[in-house]
Amino acid sequence: MKLLEGKVALITGGVRGIGKAIALRFAQQGAAIAVSDLNYDEHSISLEKTLTEMGIKVKAYASDASSFEASDELINKVMQDFGRIDILVNNAGITRDNLLMRMNEQDWDLVIKVNLKSVFNLTKAVQRVMLKQRSGSIINMSSVVGVGGNAGQSNYAASKAGLIGFTKSIAQELGSRSIRCNAIAPGFIETAMTAKLSEEVRNNWINSIPLRRGGTPEDVADVALFLASDLSSYVTGQVISVCGGMQM
Repeated sequence: MKLLEGKVALITGGVRGIGKAIALRFAQQGAAIAVSDLNYDEHSISLEKTLTEMGIKVKAYASDASSFEASDELINKVMQDFGRIDILVNNAGITRDNLLMRMNEQDWDLVIKVNLKSVFNLTKAVQRVMLKQRSGSIINMSSVVGVGGNAGQSNYAASKAGLIGFTKSIAQELGSRSIRCNAIAPGFIETAMTAKLSEEVRNNWINSIPLRRGGTPEDVADVALFLASDLSSYVTGQVISVCGGMQM
């Protein structure tokens, strides 16, 4: 039997990058997949096609995770289409990097809204489902920057650090109902975003990593699979770094 057979997973920001890798890994292990992104576009259509060809029930939704009302509506739609939600992966996120002296209020507010408030929105909406089921796994995508900070990313670091505190609090609130909440803190992951960096910047990053390579979206997806499955049935309130040892 596959690790996620019979389970339904909702993944925000799930049609590209790390989110897409998680959707594919979960599908390989038997989960039905609901993914959301700000827009329903060619990436959404492509993922739906791929998972359908694998024999997996899948649906992509256009939804703004930073909106309280849209998040509540998304949970209702997923419940109508799938009947249950066993796994929530809060993966939606953005960056607006700048030194504090040059950062404007709009970029601060937007990063906090998309990266942190979205997790409140979706978790609050999904908890009523999981409380009724008396089971569930919530996985929040933090960052090593949320643990150690990074110059030029004070807004992003604050959002990801806040997410860690939120994760630990929700683990305590919902644990008695067999609902687990954990966070993943990726380090330097090779995505379309990091591909835009100069070779010098990328090499500097990689040389600072004990394993001497960037991570892949699949590296993160494997840890997400562990946290989503019953293999981690006694793991909650934890932050697992996927960073090749760059932060110990």
